[in-house]
Amino acid sequence: MTTVLEILDGGTRYLEKRGIEDARRNMQHLVAHQLGCTRMELYMRFDQPIEETHLVPLRDFLKRRGEGEPLQHLLGTVWFHQHEFKTDRRALIPRPETEELVEMILQFPGLPENARVLDMGCGSGVLGLSLAAARPGWQVTLADVSPDALALTRENAAKLGLENVDFTQSDLFSSIDGTFDLIAANLPYVPETDRATLTREVQHDPDLALFGGDDGLDVIRRFLPQAIEKLRPAGWIALEIGHDQGAHVASLMADAGFTQIEVKSDLSGVARFPIARAAN
Repeated sequence: MTTVLEILDGGTRYLEKRGIEDARRNMQHLVAHQLGCTRMELYMRFDQPIEETHLVPLRDFLKRRGEGEPLQHLLGTVWFHQHEFKTDRRALIPRPETEELVEMILQFPGLPENARVLDMGCGSGVLGLSLAAARPGWQVTLADVSPDALALTRENAAKLGLENVDFTQSDLFSSIDGTFDLIAANLPYVPETDRATLTREVQHDPDLALFGGDDGLDVIRRFLPQAIEKLRPAGWIALEIGHDQGAHVASLMADAGFTQIEVKSDLSGVARFPIARAAN
């Protein structure tokens, strides 16, 4: 009978041959998920035989991962900013850089304890729901044009037991009422011309969440002039964008009337997060 160590070794070789980066870690996650344990616990179970009832679904997962299906979709969940979120084909897979944006926003000065916050293009909800979890006094509205993504957001809000949130299906601000102290957004920003260069994993994300026209900025161009009309005086706006779009987005912010514009870098040194405020 196949042991845990044997399936780890064999699965790792299989994934490596199919070009999967960090194949060993991927295989550890798949085996741990199937056995209902943590990756660390696998080290104490190397000699344990794996029953056929576990091997059958594990072989299916292994095949799908080798074909480029994202690990997060196979596991069904992802850890993001101290919480476990459900993730699937309905929305963009959460990226580590977005966790940096959450931490950045939580340090913004001048936000009231009862701030009204909008997460525009919320996808799975990880950005807005993480803010709502960290600041129970804030009232967070999560909006998306996709009803499927919004359904996933609702499921994640229920999973976290959050009550300081509400949900709106909206094409940008078409169905958004009132004004906000903070608007955060991770909108589609991938140029259409980059489609052929995307990894197999990224290609499993919805087109609606990825592509923003020829230069990637079509949605952001529409968004910024509308956003400033929905911000309260001295309100904050915070975005996540592509690696080479910082200067262009900063210019668009200035044209829309924002002040105190700054494009902050992520931990890799990439100018990733345009931050600005509305006038007093």
